[in-house]
Amino acid sequence: MLSGLGILALVSSCRKDLSLAPVSSITDANFFQNASQFDAFMAGIHTNFRTSTNAFQILGEMRADIFGTDPGSGSAFTGEATQGEEHLWQETLTLDNPGVSNYGGFYANIDQINLMISKLNSTTVVAQATKNYYLGICYGMRAFYYFQIYRTWGAAIIQTDPVSGSSLNIATLAKAASPQADVMTLIKADIDKSVSAYGTDYSFKNSKSYWSKSATLMLKAEVYLWTSVHNGGGTADATTALAALNDIQANAAGLQLLTSYPTVFTSKGNNEIIFAIHYQYNEPAATAGNNGMAWIQNTYVPQSGLIANFYDSLANRQFSAVTDNWGGLLRAPVTINTYRKFNPLDTRRTASIQAAYNKSSAGVYSIAGCFADKYQGEQDGGVRYITNDFPVYRYADLLLLKATAEVYLGQSPANEINLVRARAFGANYDAATMAYPNQAIDANPNEAILQERLYEFVFEGKRWYDLRSMGDSYVYEHSQLTAANAYALLWPIDRNTLTNNTALKQTPGYSSF
Repeated sequence: MLSGLGILALVSSCRKDLSLAPVSSITDANFFQNASQFDAFMAGIHTNFRTSTNAFQILGEMRADIFGTDPGSGSAFTGEATQGEEHLWQETLTLDNPGVSNYGGFYANIDQINLMISKLNSTTVVAQATKNYYLGICYGMRAFYYFQIYRTWGAAIIQTDPVSGSSLNIATLAKAASPQADVMTLIKADIDKSVSAYGTDYSFKNSKSYWSKSATLMLKAEVYLWTSVHNGGGTADATTALAALNDIQANAAGLQLLTSYPTVFTSKGNNEIIFAIHYQYNEPAATAGNNGMAWIQNTYVPQSGLIANFYDSLANRQFSAVTDNWGGLLRAPVTINTYRKFNPLDTRRTASIQAAYNKSSAGVYSIAGCFADKYQGEQDGGVRYITNDFPVYRYADLLLLKATAEVYLGQSPANEINLVRARAFGANYDAATMAYPNQAIDANPNEAILQERLYEFVFEGKRWYDLRSMGDSYVYEHSQLTAANAYALLWPIDRNTLTNNTALKQTPGYSSF
């Protein structure tokens, strides 16, 4: 997929904003003439998907109970300023501090997907099996984008045809958002089209960095678990979700939990991954993300010189600016409280979060703060590049979504939860005290699943969505949002987007101008 962005940049003049700029004349008239061009454009769609990774992380996690400065401080423990990130976890978003602007830039790739669907449906140069697989990707990925928009802003501009024609005046393009119900109808219809297009093809491609039928079925489970709670779907929708997950288990070969939790993030395309956003160091310079997930270093990890003032108590050593060279800017630290929620025997704690300590002259450690460290990347010439793949769906997610469906259906989630817990604790696993339903939190199965998903998926862009999916009361319990500001369950539209599209209306509850 690495050459795709160059192709996509060449064949598309689409600006990454909601105005949906016209498809270029190069794309419309001269491209899609042979199968290789379709392959290149599909690679570009996936590379463009990768540019949304930071938005996926922000929308899926940053408003929940993971990140934030610790009590008594308005900055990170290293002294680095939050630079506006605090509006996310403090629930103070506005049209000028929207968290994510321009709908995450999602509409640019939606337009490319729409173009690909149109061309696939009219071409004769692509083999039928490839055409079906590519249509499965397009419909599944479009549904994924719209589900992101739906869970974030509610109403959405529905655009299913490519925007083309050189006479289109971008500056005055205006299209109103469709109601949430219509957006959900589109999402479910696209999921059905994706599943149908794939047919019996459950194969994974490009080391699982391409969307697959299993990815669509994971999305289907997420969507139907959501509508089971929020849209009156009840047990019927929970049953549909469970069936989708069982379908993956029965037909997608080779999926399983890895024995060691940390290796999930250090080995690419492994047996636990269902779909991941791929990164690789030294990709072509024209390819966005060629030096890895730079957005992590821009927000989530500290400057090397500052972290060198602190200690790693577990290793009984002071951090080194040479070997602990995260080279970042810690705008969004992990709270100490989040770190302390983990059982110290749980391998997911140290594989996901790095704690930093002060050390007294008497040799006594006291915790100073924490930061996300799930993706450690690789070193080259004394510089760290975050080149891990970013998981979107993996087998542990399948198990815990299945546990959720089982709870909604009045069934026991013990098997699925305990597979995840046993892997997390390894040799320290004691079923008598750690297995479901033997922990105190297991008295409330929903809370047990939410806790397990927090531990398992911290820094994978899922926590806020998990709380939202379970129901509003869980959001109020596990974030700083209160029922008094229930409108803020959805996000505001930024000022620039409202200005550019005069047909749009601000999310109810927020100021327009």
